[in-house]
Amino acid sequence: MDIRKITDNKKKYIDLLLLADESEAMIDRYLERGEMFVLDDDGVKAECVITQEDIGVYELKNIAVLPNYWRKGYGRKLIEFIFTHCSSCNVMFVGTGDCYSSLSFYKSCGFKESHRVKNFFVDNYDHLMFEDGVQLVDMVYLKWER
Repeated sequence: MDIRKITDNKKKYIDLLLLADESEAMIDRYLERGEMFVLDDDGVKAECVITQEDIGVYELKNIAVLPNYWRKGYGRKLIEFIFTHCSSCNVMFVGTGDCYSSLSFYKSCGFKESHRVKNFFVDNYDHLMFEDGVQLVDMVYLKWER
């Protein structure tokens, strides 16, 4: 298993990025300024993008694992890598939908609920979004602290 940083042609991974964020326009807002990493295990299985928001403050903007490889530890490996790689990171935020599976995953990785942005998915996407059969309305932010 190899995790490597992608510095150019990040859009090569657009199909994987779209698994975590259904809007290419939203992805375009953070992709170039973000650091992108892919996890390769006999082929790319997962990716993540982080952005630096302030001194010592980062945000996990996108993390996706190919569906056939869910629940095999790839997402957790990427998050553990980020925490190690970003030695200057004191705080990491991640925003997600109010969905049990996503929230429980991030909490199991050491994140705690921080705050919510009301109507984020309704106000910022041109279509209704669903995860695990639940319509996404509010963005739930979770926070990890070193």
